[in-house]
Amino acid sequence: MKILTANRLTDGEAVWFSTDHRWIESIEGSEIAADKAAEERLEAIGKAALDNNQVVDVNLIDIQLVDGEIRPLRLREQIRAAGPSNRTDLGKQARPEVSRAA
Repeated sequence: MKILTANRLTDGEAVWFSTDHRWIESIEGSEIAADKAAEERLEAIGKAALDNNQVVDVNLIDIQLVDGEIRPLRLREQIRAAGPSNRTDLGKQARPEVSRAA
C-alpha cells in the first residue's frame, strides 16, 4: 500500500493527498493506493500538482495500516508525518488535531 506525499511550495509544509482530492497537513485521511493502477493515478496527480507549482518533492511512500491508522514504513516518512523525534513539543505531533504517525 502506498500514499502520495509532497511539500507544499508556499511554506514547505509536509502534505499528503487526501481521499477528498486535496492536499492536507495530516497523514490521516490520505488516499491509499492498494494496486498498481491506483499508484499510477496518484503519480499522475502528483505530477500535475508539481507542474502547477502547488507542491515539490512529490513521492509515493510505502505504508501499513496498524489498528486502522496509516503508518509510514520508512523512518524519514514517520518523522515527516509526526515531527522531530527529539522534540515532541514541536512539529505535527505538538498539534492536538494530528495523531502520531510514528
